[in-house]
Amino acid sequence: MELFTVGFPVAFSFDNLLYCFVGVFLGTMLGALPGIGALAAISMLLPITFYLEPTTGIVMLAGVYYGAEYGGSTASILLNLPGTPSNAVTCLDGYPMAQNGRAGVALFTTTIASFVGGVVGILMLLLLTPFIVGVALAFGSAEYFSVMVLGLIAASTISQGSAIKGLSMVALGVLLSTVGADVNTGIERYSFGFLELINGINIIILAMGLFGVSEIISSANALHRNKLTANVSLASMIPSREEVRRSAVPMLRGSAVGCVFGPLPGTGPSLAAFLSYALEKRVSSRPEAFGRGAIEGIASPEAANNAAVQTAFIPALSLGIPGTATIAVMIGALMAHGISPGPRMVSDHPDLFWGLIASFWIGNVMLLVLNIPFIGLWVRILTIPYHYLYPAILTLICVGAYSINNNAFDVFLVLVIGAFGHVMRLLRFEPAPLIVGFILGSLLEEHFRRALLLGRGDFMVFMERPISAVFLGLATIMVAWIVGSSIRSARRSTLARRLQQRTGDENKSPLKKEET
Repeated sequence: MELFTVGFPVAFSFDNLLYCFVGVFLGTMLGALPGIGALAAISMLLPITFYLEPTTGIVMLAGVYYGAEYGGSTASILLNLPGTPSNAVTCLDGYPMAQNGRAGVALFTTTIASFVGGVVGILMLLLLTPFIVGVALAFGSAEYFSVMVLGLIAASTISQGSAIKGLSMVALGVLLSTVGADVNTGIERYSFGFLELINGINIIILAMGLFGVSEIISSANALHRNKLTANVSLASMIPSREEVRRSAVPMLRGSAVGCVFGPLPGTGPSLAAFLSYALEKRVSSRPEAFGRGAIEGIASPEAANNAAVQTAFIPALSLGIPGTATIAVMIGALMAHGISPGPRMVSDHPDLFWGLIASFWIGNVMLLVLNIPFIGLWVRILTIPYHYLYPAILTLICVGAYSINNNAFDVFLVLVIGAFGHVMRLLRFEPAPLIVGFILGSLLEEHFRRALLLGRGDFMVFMERPISAVFLGLATIMVAWIVGSSIRSARRSTLARRLQQRTGDENKSPLKKEET
C-alpha cells in the first residue's frame, strides 16, 4: 500500500516527473551511442545531482540506467556495435535482421521486450526487497562487515578478465576510500601534502575519471563506425503475426533469467543477456536460425537485461550492497547527500524508497512512449561524427568536475584518474571493481571499528555471531575458488605453450636446420 499512498504521490510531483523524463531521454540517447553506456553517462551526470533533492537526483540517475539499456540496442541492430555491454548479444541477430530489411521490426521488438522485462523486474523488486529488509534489520556491525567482505570479493567477478586482477582493483578501491582525514582521529592519510585531498576523493570525480574520460580515450582509439544505411519508419516497425508469436514466450523466459541473475553481485545485465540467449537457442525448435536474424535472439536477451537492471536494485536498497558498478555510483550519489542505502532506508526515508520504485513504473512507460515514435531521432544521432561528439563530452566532464567545488584541482584530478583508468584498461585491469571497493571501503572500516569496539577488541566477535560467521565462510570459499581457478588457468596456459613449442620443434626437419 505504501507504493500508492507514498510512492506515486512523490513520483508524480512536477520535479520528479521532469527529471525522470530527462533521465530516460538522456539514457536512451547516450545508450544508443556506442562506447558510452550507462556507467559513463551516469558518471557525467553526477554533478547535476548536487543541485537536486536526493529523491529527484536518484530518480534521474535510475532513469539514465534503465534508459541506456533500452537505447543500447539501437546501435547493436543498425551498426553491429553494442551501445552497452549487455546489448552485445543483440548484435548476433539484430544486425542480420537490419541487413535483411527488418531493422524496424527488430527495434520495435527490443522496445516491447525491454518494457516487459522492466515490468517483471519491478514486480520482483516489490516482492523481495521488503522481505530482505526484514531480515537485514537483525544485522549488527559484525554482520554488516562480513556481508560487505563477501560483497567486495564477489565484486571482483564483475571484471571479465582475471579474478585476481579484480581482487586487486577492489583492494585499490578500498585503499582510495581511506584518503583524507580519519573520521575518528583527524589524522591525514595518503593526502601527500595536497590540502584538496583532506576531505578525501570525491566519488563524482572518481567516477567521471574512470568511466567518463577513460571511456572516451578507449572508444576514440578503438571504435570504427560502420556506415549507417538503414531507413526506419513507423510502418516498417510493425511485426508479422508469426514474429509476434515467436517472440512472446522468449520475452517471459528472458525476464525470468534476468530476475535470477540481476540481484546477484558481480553478474548484472550482461551475464543475464548472454545466458538467456544461450537458453533460448537450446530450447528453440530452430536453433540454426540463431545468428541469421532470429527474432527470439533479440526478444529474450533484451527482456533479460532490463529485468536484471531493475532487480539489481534489490541488494542495493535492502542491504546497501551494490551488485554492479553502475549501482555503486548511484549509491555514492546518495551518500553524498548523507543517505546510506540499507534496511533503515525504508523506515528513515520512505518517500525516497517508495518514490524511486514508483518512478520505475513511470519511467518504463515513458520509455515505451519515447522509443517507438522517436526511433528516427536515435537513428539520426548515430550519424553524428565522433570527432565532434567526444570533445563535447570531455568538455562537459571538465565543467562538471569544476562545478563541484569550484576548484581547478578537481579538473586536474579527473583527468589524471581518467589517464590512470585508460592505462588500467590496457593492462586488462577493469575499473568496475575499483568503484565498488571505493564505495564500500568507508562503510567497511566504520563497521569493522564499531564491531571491535562492541567486542572489546576481540576479533572473535566476527566468528561468534552465526550470520557473520556464515558470510565470512562463504567469502573464504570464494577466495579459495578464485585462487584455485587462477592457478589452474595458469597451469593450462603453461602446458599449452610447452606443447606448442614441442610441436614446433618436432616439425623442423634436419634438412631445414642445415639450410638454416
